[in-house]
Amino acid sequence: MRFLVDAQLPPALARWLVERGHEAEHVADHKLEAASDSAIWDFAVAASAVIVTKDADFATRKALDDKGPAIAWIRIPNVRRSALLVWFDRAAPEILAALERGETLIEMI
Repeated sequence: MRFLVDAQLPPALARWLVERGHEAEHVADHKLEAASDSAIWDFAVAASAVIVTKDADFATRKALDDKGPAIAWIRIPNVRRSALLVWFDRAAPEILAALERGETLIEMI
């Protein structure tokens, strides 16, 4: 599975996903850290990537239009990178299972 990690999340999350056997990039890897949501959306579509984000705008867009990339909407408060990776380690199996079931908007609180 391929993931595109949005700018509100650290590049370390993309590296963490790669270490666990997934294809993953951070928007900064493609000079998209300051890009519009539409540009990131279009890139994810072209790359067949799931957007991992804290941005509610992506979730809203997905809820209104089922076309486009799957969205993993991470809804935790801002935390240190190490705490985020621990949280994501616990959440990843549920996110992956939802994606494998064909869900396209996964909200993780």
